[in-house]
Amino acid sequence: MVPQLLGISSSSAEIWIYILASILLRLCVSLGPYSGKGKSPMYGDYEAQRHWQEITFNLPIQDWYTNSSLNDLQYWGLDYPPLTAYHSYVCGWLASKIDMDWVKLGDSRGIESNQHKLFMRITVLVADFIIFYTAVFAISRICKRDDKTTNNGRALLLLGVFYPGLVLIDHGHFQYNCISLGFMLWMVFCFERDSDVLGSVAFCLALNYKQMELYHALPVFFFLLGKALSRPWDKCILKLAQLGITVILSFVILWLPFLSSFESITQVVGRLFPFNRGLFEDKVANVWCSISPVIKIKKLFDQTNILRLCSCSTLLLSLPSCLHLMFHPNVKALKLSLVNVSLMFFLFSYQVHEKSILISAVSAILICEKLSPYLVVWFLHMTTFSMSPLLTKDGLMMQQYTSSVLFLFITMLCFWHHNHVRLNKQGKFHNVAHGLISKQLITPRTPLQMSIICTYLLGIISILTKPPEKYPDIFPVLISIFSCAAFLLSAACFHV
Repeated sequence: MVPQLLGISSSSAEIWIYILASILLRLCVSLGPYSGKGKSPMYGDYEAQRHWQEITFNLPIQDWYTNSSLNDLQYWGLDYPPLTAYHSYVCGWLASKIDMDWVKLGDSRGIESNQHKLFMRITVLVADFIIFYTAVFAISRICKRDDKTTNNGRALLLLGVFYPGLVLIDHGHFQYNCISLGFMLWMVFCFERDSDVLGSVAFCLALNYKQMELYHALPVFFFLLGKALSRPWDKCILKLAQLGITVILSFVILWLPFLSSFESITQVVGRLFPFNRGLFEDKVANVWCSISPVIKIKKLFDQTNILRLCSCSTLLLSLPSCLHLMFHPNVKALKLSLVNVSLMFFLFSYQVHEKSILISAVSAILICEKLSPYLVVWFLHMTTFSMSPLLTKDGLMMQQYTSSVLFLFITMLCFWHHNHVRLNKQGKFHNVAHGLISKQLITPRTPLQMSIICTYLLGIISILTKPPEKYPDIFPVLISIFSCAAFLLSAACFHV
């Protein structure tokens, strides 16, 4: 009633409620601790982001990735592509206008004042809204246009803005994943509009903000290759040349300050791909970490052979999805391939971080229109749960479980409501069929429901119970194994 009195459609009012509620969720999470809070001398990701602002603001651009007395790369040296560095410079410049002490070279290390925390939190929120929110909204509008009931667009918007994994990592732990993932979503939007050149530019921006977007490189390549090969040969060659020039120009523009010498290029590339760091970070929920209690890959093979094992297994398992996409180069197949291939990279590739699962998670939001949204919600919940050891280390347990419960409640309630509305307009057979599905979803008898209950039980036990002295990491390992099993099951479902 109120929206009509204000001259606002109920659909628009509902969207604004979602957006405002999700922003409130981000603000509440941001009130909590962050990575490395009070843990000198290295602190954590919060200090890493601040330090990059300090370095980029004070040093010449050619010195950003180079070790020196003024830029100790052992202390959170820049290890993301140039677009991240440029963004850090902009944030550093803004910080200097408020308080120069925040970016004072050398003397600003470990600064944790309330004013600076507020500034840093605002920079994430602004980036989130400008790039990620707008991309989610744009894609949801396309889904709404293609779906007369608007359910797909609403589901995508809900999943996008309330997904707790991204909220907790960006606004709790502290990172800017919303930027690279937002550019990825803009890429999909452009491909939906058949704007392959703009889509290629958007992907170059995503890749040059975080190199982990390489998880999406194969699907994008095979999608564009398939579209080109479906044309006559003359138009195919022209299309490939157009896309190739677009990618090359995008990289040249973004990397221009570092193209002065071969040494400068190798210095940046070496920072982006440090192969000496190891097979995986901490207790990540991928295959190599999950089997490590039984099979010690690091002891069986040297680093070179481990790299080969990871590369071959990842590429081999990604190939079916890529080949299918090349022979069926449509956007729906692209969305599925983005999820499948990124999940294979997370499960089997080399040097995987816990937070890399966000790439697969945000990609999965795109396929809620193709698969059951309940399956996608379950997968998103499991991705958040897989990061429990990291979030526990940051002191974000309360935020994690609160936002996860809220996410499940809001999405399930919304999907049930709109299914109920749609069922009232359909025949008896549809009512019976969907009624059975709804009944399964509200009773804890299905495997998906039971697995969600298990995540909360395992999480509570890990918090309240002291691990045995012989196995101090038993709970993080169990969480990783359980999550990895869920991801393997999800990969099987997404491939069918």
